[in-house]
Amino acid sequence: MALISLEDLDGLEDEELDNDITDNPDPMEDDEQQRLYTHWQAIASTHQVSVPREMTGPIQELTRRNQTQEREQVPFTSVSLHEKLGEVLFEERVYPAGKWACITKGEKLYEQSISMGFMKLMKFICKENSVGRYLGMTVPIVNSIQMLEDGNGFQKDILTAYYLPAEFQANPPQPTDLDITILQREALRVITRTFFGTTTEETIMPQINLLWEMLGPSEEMHRYSYMVAVYNNPGESCRRNEIWFIRRDP
Repeated sequence: MALISLEDLDGLEDEELDNDITDNPDPMEDDEQQRLYTHWQAIASTHQVSVPREMTGPIQELTRRNQTQEREQVPFTSVSLHEKLGEVLFEERVYPAGKWACITKGEKLYEQSISMGFMKLMKFICKENSVGRYLGMTVPIVNSIQMLEDGNGFQKDILTAYYLPAEFQANPPQPTDLDITILQREALRVITRTFFGTTTEETIMPQINLLWEMLGPSEEMHRYSYMVAVYNNPGESCRRNEIWFIRRDP
């Protein structure tokens, strides 16, 4: 399968890299920059996507901030936990209404769409916004998927959403990238189940089927709309994810 390449973009000049991390007093050494970029490129290749050199600055900034700052949790209220032999099988939660930065990508593969959407959101988080500053990372990043009518795959367009930190909810910074939209999303009631590893169509479908087996037939859940919540950045090897089933009545 052909690789979607973004590598035709020119590499950043040294001074441009410095500008990307101006509020970090200790810029990375060149070999550390290259090691980090190479690591992300290797991860991206598993999703058949190439990381452009212009992502060097956002990758460095996001990595450093995650090492020194707490990531803000998207607020929610836990309604109930369902356990068996001490293991949490699934949880029901309510997420309040709030403002999210959203982008929709429709690449050939699910994993290509989420990778390319997240890279754009990273640049928005890392200063490509109307306030010109790092906004802060919130978790999870949420990907909305729609099933095909036959239930055997996903529709092409995937919406990837980043919850704006609490300090920006009342007055959201505006993205410089016209592909990103700030949306006020309504309250959401979901059934969630945790799984680990990469998120691809092949790994998500079994999670959907498994949770349906646990829940049994139900008209209370949307049958063709789901969300995939991702808690770790793509550069981490053991990633925590959740599949979200959406209640029809929040």
